[in-house]
Amino acid sequence: MRVAIAGYSTTRFSLNDVPIENVLTDAMRMIFENAPNLEQKDIDTVLVSTNENRKYLGAVLAEMGGISPKIAHNVESLCNSGTNALVSAFSYITSGLADVALVVGAERFDSPGQVLDWDITRGEYNHPIFWASMFAKAHKRKYGTTDEQIAKVSAINHANAKSNPNAYVSKNYTLEEIMNSKKITEDLRLLDCSRPCTGGAGVLLVSENIAKKITDLPVWVSGIGHRTISASFAKNDLTTLESTKDAANQALVMAEVSTEQIDVLEVHDAFSICEIMILEDIGIVEKGDGGKYTSELYSTASKKVNPRGGLIGSGHPLGATGLAQVAEIAQQLQQKAGKRQVEGAKIGLVHNMSAAATSSTVLVLSS
Repeated sequence: MRVAIAGYSTTRFSLNDVPIENVLTDAMRMIFENAPNLEQKDIDTVLVSTNENRKYLGAVLAEMGGISPKIAHNVESLCNSGTNALVSAFSYITSGLADVALVVGAERFDSPGQVLDWDITRGEYNHPIFWASMFAKAHKRKYGTTDEQIAKVSAINHANAKSNPNAYVSKNYTLEEIMNSKKITEDLRLLDCSRPCTGGAGVLLVSENIAKKITDLPVWVSGIGHRTISASFAKNDLTTLESTKDAANQALVMAEVSTEQIDVLEVHDAFSICEIMILEDIGIVEKGDGGKYTSELYSTASKKVNPRGGLIGSGHPLGATGLAQVAEIAQQLQQKAGKRQVEGAKIGLVHNMSAAATSSTVLVLSS
């Protein structure tokens, strides 16, 4: 059974101090507003992706939306909670347990999922920037990746975010400003980092027989890959994201496409160095060539990678991030992305990961 994306939403990402229930409700409401043929009675599954410690949010959101689903629960998997929730919804539909699944994710700027104080392998360095800094140092040493190449990731994504009305950051930083921004570690600067923020996003998944009722432009989930290596960070090779390699291979095989056929990508640039490594480990470029590829994207002002501005430009509300990525690719494949549109995009890829890529999820979407 094929599964389609029949609706999506993204709220404005900000530092608003509002209850998470409000953010979830806003993202849900937008889906109903954009799908006039959708009724509450059509939805039999409601999933909420978040790292917030509030209880029973799946059922709470369903009640707030006037929905009485067969299935309702939360999904928490740190930064890739959103795509994991979509994989769960996909599984419910393909198994026959559901026909219409509403997946909504949200986070606040003060999410408890930002610091991994449970992972003793990280010692006192439990903030994510420290593992990202180790990635940067190792990649620079092994492949000759430069600070300027790393900074170009941030420059591209901030430039792309200017065309995203929901982005948290709307300033267009020059390469010089990025390279001169405050050093947080020896190898990463302030503008190499994504920002925690408040925001929500939603995706409506439906079975093939329902899709025609809801939308004239379904976007198909044609490939899924997931791999969890561990919970703790301890790893040997700091230049490769093994979970990303495995998840990408699974998704591409399932979708029966090659990386050469991917027209547009949303990848998890929690830090600038991550985007370089992800593009290598997905197979867009050879290992070690990510920095050079980034320079090419920068020189051509290409929007192929992270057209909405990525996590660095758009902001990173953990539970909403993966869903916002999927919403962007769906919009691209429907040719509705406006100034961000990648011309002729027909196949897109979403990469979402958690905790130094101890887990990764990859989705291939097609029009």
